[in-house]
Amino acid sequence: MSLSGLEIRDKFLSFFESKEHKKLPSASLIPEDPTIIMTIAGMVPFKPIFLGQVEAEFPRATTSQKCVRTNDIENVGVTNRHHTFFEMLGNFSFGDYFKTEAIQWSWELLTKVYEIPESRLAVSVFRDDDESYEIWRDLVKVPESRIQRLGEEDNFWKSGPTGPCGPCTEIYYDFNPESEEKIDLEDDSRFIEVYNLVFMQSNRDANGDLTPLKKQNIDTGMGLERMAQVLQKTPNNYETDLILPIISKAAEIAGRNYDKEEHRMKTSLKVVGDHTRAVMHMTADGIRASNVGRGYILRRLIRRIVRHGRLLGIERPFIGEVLEVSSRLAIEAGFNNVEEQAEVIRKEISREESRFLATLERGESKLQDVLEDAKSSGDLVSGADAFELYDTFGFPLELTEEAAVEVGLKVDVEGFQSKMQEQKDRARAARGETDLTSATVYAELSQTTGGTEFLGYEQTYSKKCTVSGVVSRSGGELVEEAEEGERVSLILDRTPFYAEGGGQVGDIGVLKSSSGLVEVSDVKREAGAWVHIGTVTSGSVLVGDDVEGVVDAQRRRKIKAHHTATHLLQAALKKLVSGEISQAGSLVDDVRLRFDFNCSRPLAPEELDEVERTVNQWITEEHDTVVFYTSLEDAIERGAIAMFGEKYDKSEVRVVDVPGVSMELCGGTHVPNTTDIGLFKIVSESGIAAGVRRIEAVCGTAVMPYLSSRDIAVKDLCLNLKVKPEELVARVSILQDELKSKQKEVANLKAQVAVASSLALAQHAQDLGGLKVLVSKIEGEVDAEGLKAAAESLSEELGREEAVVVLVSSPGEGKVALVAQAGKDAVRQGVHAGKLIGPIAKICKGGGGGKPALAQAGGKDPSKIDEALQAAKVKLGETLAVEAGT
Repeated sequence: MSLSGLEIRDKFLSFFESKEHKKLPSASLIPEDPTIIMTIAGMVPFKPIFLGQVEAEFPRATTSQKCVRTNDIENVGVTNRHHTFFEMLGNFSFGDYFKTEAIQWSWELLTKVYEIPESRLAVSVFRDDDESYEIWRDLVKVPESRIQRLGEEDNFWKSGPTGPCGPCTEIYYDFNPESEEKIDLEDDSRFIEVYNLVFMQSNRDANGDLTPLKKQNIDTGMGLERMAQVLQKTPNNYETDLILPIISKAAEIAGRNYDKEEHRMKTSLKVVGDHTRAVMHMTADGIRASNVGRGYILRRLIRRIVRHGRLLGIERPFIGEVLEVSSRLAIEAGFNNVEEQAEVIRKEISREESRFLATLERGESKLQDVLEDAKSSGDLVSGADAFELYDTFGFPLELTEEAAVEVGLKVDVEGFQSKMQEQKDRARAARGETDLTSATVYAELSQTTGGTEFLGYEQTYSKKCTVSGVVSRSGGELVEEAEEGERVSLILDRTPFYAEGGGQVGDIGVLKSSSGLVEVSDVKREAGAWVHIGTVTSGSVLVGDDVEGVVDAQRRRKIKAHHTATHLLQAALKKLVSGEISQAGSLVDDVRLRFDFNCSRPLAPEELDEVERTVNQWITEEHDTVVFYTSLEDAIERGAIAMFGEKYDKSEVRVVDVPGVSMELCGGTHVPNTTDIGLFKIVSESGIAAGVRRIEAVCGTAVMPYLSSRDIAVKDLCLNLKVKPEELVARVSILQDELKSKQKEVANLKAQVAVASSLALAQHAQDLGGLKVLVSKIEGEVDAEGLKAAAESLSEELGREEAVVVLVSSPGEGKVALVAQAGKDAVRQGVHAGKLIGPIAKICKGGGGGKPALAQAGGKDPSKIDEALQAAKVKLGETLAVEAGT
C-alpha cells in the first residue's frame, strides 16, 4: 500500500481510537519537564504519569508527537534516516493493557491497516523476555527465524539509573526478505526499525535490583518519516512527500536538479529540508534564537541552513521561500499554530538568517585564512584560531569543525575549550566569589519538611514561622545552629516573604526569635522551599526555633506597584504597537521595572509617548486588580497571557486580571487598585538582542528621584551653556554639528600629515622580483584611514601597477593599525594583500584581512610591530622568489 504522510498519520490515530485510545494533540516542543531541553520522544508529555507523579486522566492515549533531537546532527542528510525534526506516532497505556494487546495490535496495524506483507517484518525482543518471545511466536505466529533476542543496550528502556524500566520489543522492515542469510537486525542496509514497544514493568533501586511495578505501562513509538519511506517505497526518508517538496524548493532556488546532483550537494539539500521543518516548528512553539539552551539549538539550525545554502551556491536570503512550502505541509497536517504564527516565524527566522549572513561575509575570509594556514602546517586547526573565529567573528565551534572536515582537517577542540575556560575564569574572577550552597541540600529538605507555605499575598508579617532547616552559606551544608556574624540560608515551614520568581525580586526584612535576629537580604525558591538568605546579626538561630517574619512593607509596596505597571505596559504595547508582542523577560524591584519583549524594530518616540499616556490613563481610571485561580485551559480560553518557557500547573494557575485592560498568569504580588501605582514614567527603550527590545520605567515614589536627577542635570547644562531650558536641545545640536566638523578636519589633517611623512619613505623601497616593495612603520599616532591614505600615496609614487606597500602604525596606546596594498603586477606574481596582512596582524595580537589588492587589520600589541614588519618582509621575499623562479 502506498500512502501519503497525511494518510499514514491519520490511519495510525484512527486505528488506536478504535481501540478506545484518547486521541490527543501534539504537545509543545518546549517540554514541561525541566530536565529535558526539548521534547525528544512521544512519551515525554506523559513522563509524570509513568513516574507515578500524577494520575492519568484516561487509561489509554494516542498521539502524533512532534520531536526535535540534535545528538546526531552531523548525520542529518548523510544517512537515510537521521533527522532533527520528526513526528513520533505512539499509543500509550497507563496501567491498563500490557504486552499481549500491544504486540497483537501493532501487528494488526502493520499487516492489516498498512498491508505490509508479514514476510517483510521481523522482530527483536529483550534477551530475558521470554513472555514477549512467546507472544510473538505462539499468538502472532511469527516464525522463530524472524525473531531475534538482543541485549540491554538495544532492548531495555529505563528512565534513569533508578526508577521505572522494562524490556522493549521492536518491529523491523526487511528490504530484502528473499535473502537466505540469517537475519541480523543490526544490519542497517537491510533492516529499518519502524515500531518500538516499551513494557514498563519494573522499578530499579540504587543497588540495581528490580521489583515489579504496581501499575504496568505501555509506551510505543513509530517514526512517521520512516514509515513513509517504507510505504512510499523511497530510497530514504527525505524523498517522501513529507520532506521532498521542501528539498525541491531549495534546489529550485539554487538552480539545481536534486535527482542529478552528486552526493555532497544532495546532502546539503537534505539538511536544508530537514532543518527548515525543525526551525519552523520550534519558532511556532515560542522558541527564539539566543546563545543558550533551546534558543541556541534554534540558532545553530538556522546557521546550518544558511551555510548549506552557501555550499549550494545561494548567497542571498532564501529561508523564507523554503518556509512557505514547509508551512503549507504543516498546516495541511493540522499544525494550526504554524498558521497562527506564520508572520512571527517568517520575521524571526529571516532576521536570524540576515544576521548570520552578515557574520559569514565578515568572517569567511578569516575562516579561509585559518584553513589554509592549518593545511600548510599539518591537519589541525589550532584551538586559538577556532576560538578567535568564535569570539571575534561569531563562528560557533561546530561550524568551524564542519568547514574543517570538508577540506580534510580537524579542529583542536581541547585547545578551543581551554581558551573558552580561560575566558570564563576571567569573567568569574570579575564577578567575585560564587555561592557554594548546593541545590541538592534544599531538595532533601523539601522532601523531609514538605516545603514552605507562602503567606505573602495577604500579609507582610507572620507571628509564628518554624525554622525547618539551617544551611551554612560558606560551606553549603546543613547545620543545627548558626551564630552571630554567620551567613545562612533558612528554610521555614511558612513565610510572608516573597521568593524571587516571575521577574519579581525577593523580599528583604528580618526574622526575630527569642534567641536571635537574622537580617534577610534575599529570598529564593529551591525545590519547593523558600530559602531566606541573610546574616545572623545577634544571638543565634537553631533548627526548630519559632521566628517572627517581618517583611520590609514599604519596599514591598513599591515592588507591587512596579509589577502591576509591568502588566499594564505589556497590554499597552500589544494594543498600540503590535498584537504579536510577547514578553521575553522582566525584572521588577522597588526602584524600577524592566520589561523585555519580542519586537523586530525600535519604538518611535511618539509610540513611547502614547504607550506612557495610555498606561497613566489606565492608572487614573481606578481599575481594581482581581486575582483568581482556575485551570490552565480555562485561563487561556478567557484570554490570559502566559509567558513562553514558563511551567504552569495545568489543573490550577493564578490569574491576575485588571478587567478590560490586562489578564496574565502570574505568581507575583500586585496592588489592589491601579491608582496605587501612582505616576508611570518610561526611562529608556533599547535593543538587547536580535528581535528583543527592552523598556525600563519607574512609577510611584520612584519617579521623584528620577525626575530630580534629570532636573539637576538640565540646570547644570543651562548654566554652563548660558541658555534657557527650552533652548537647550537646539544649542546641543549646534555643538554636535560643530564637533563633527572639527573631527573631520582633524582626520583630514592627520591623513595629510601621514601622507606627507610617508613620501619620504619612498626612497627606501626595494626592487624585488621586478616590483617596488616597501615595508615600513609610520611614526606618530596615525589611524587606519590615515594609514590607508599614506599607502595610496606611496603606491602612486612607486608606480601603482608594480608597487607593494605594507605600512604599520600605532594610533594610540595599546593599538596597532596595519595596511597592505599590491598593484596588478604584484598580484599576478602571487602577492595577496589579504593573506599577507592576516598572519602579521596575529603577531600584534590582532586580526583582519581583505582582497588581493588591498587589506587592513588591527592589533593590540605595539611592542610586536618590528617583529610583524620583519615577518612581512620574509613572506614577500618567499612569495616573489618562488614566483620569479629564483
